[in-house]
Amino acid sequence: MELSQLRMFKTVHDFGSIARAAELLHCVPSNITARLKSLERELGTPLFFRDGRGLRITPAGEVFLDYATKILCLADEARRAVAPTNTPGGPLRIGAIESSATGRLPRLLAKYHALYPQVSLELSTGTWAQLLDDTQHHRLDGVIVAVNIERPGLKRAVVYQEDLILIASASHGPLRKAADLQGKEIFMWPPGCPYRLALEQWLLRHDQVLPIVSIASYGAIVGCVSAGAGVSLVPRGIYDQYRHSAGWQGYEFPELTSIDNLFYWHENAGRHPAREAFLALLQTEFQGALEGDTDTTPAPMEQAP
Repeated sequence: MELSQLRMFKTVHDFGSIARAAELLHCVPSNITARLKSLERELGTPLFFRDGRGLRITPAGEVFLDYATKILCLADEARRAVAPTNTPGGPLRIGAIESSATGRLPRLLAKYHALYPQVSLELSTGTWAQLLDDTQHHRLDGVIVAVNIERPGLKRAVVYQEDLILIASASHGPLRKAADLQGKEIFMWPPGCPYRLALEQWLLRHDQVLPIVSIASYGAIVGCVSAGAGVSLVPRGIYDQYRHSAGWQGYEFPELTSIDNLFYWHENAGRHPAREAFLALLQTEFQGALEGDTDTTPAPMEQAP
């Protein structure tokens, strides 16, 4: 059993294709096929079901995947531990919810790349539950999500806070209270989004039970609100990203309090200079947000009573 075989096995599983794995690992598909069959013979059990539709992992393969992932992570940790330099380098797999990836990370990623050009950074987006699961199973090195919960094996640190802004086209007139949303379409991310939950709870406290249209894209939500089709509650990072071209009005309500965004990583991942440098940059860049200074040049916004 060799590390290269384990890496081939995991890459095929993660990307669902021998051809795609061959591209990523810079080898020919026939080599991966032969090495996987050799690994299966050594283990005495098939790791994939092979049929006309491709490959599906077997129950034995699922069990072996956990061990292969741990072995590969330990091997990476060992290489980092004896590296001749502490300068961050190598691959760094970061995940983030879309509001963070769109509204907060672009400038930070550019700065990180300028500081650490030897790091090959990959950014992926997803739901907070999916991202935490990927971190628990070592598929990601760290993630930014807007929930603060215990997960086995994961450490976490608050990196910034998001104020919540109710946005609406100026054509809707002023929004002073929850009841003013009656008769208006509300566009939010699907259930499970912490910002949607904050809006639902605020409406319930004011005896408002209103239908919400689920849209899993801030770009689409922004487009709908800008066109005058309805309203939405967004984190300040999204508001600031689009405010110059959206043609909307923003409203802040005291009861809609800010929500922490946290960085999670696996406690058993060991020393990882690239990840540690990324977290340090997050904490440095967003220190003002943690202290309540989220925008040094705030856009015009109404403070609702």
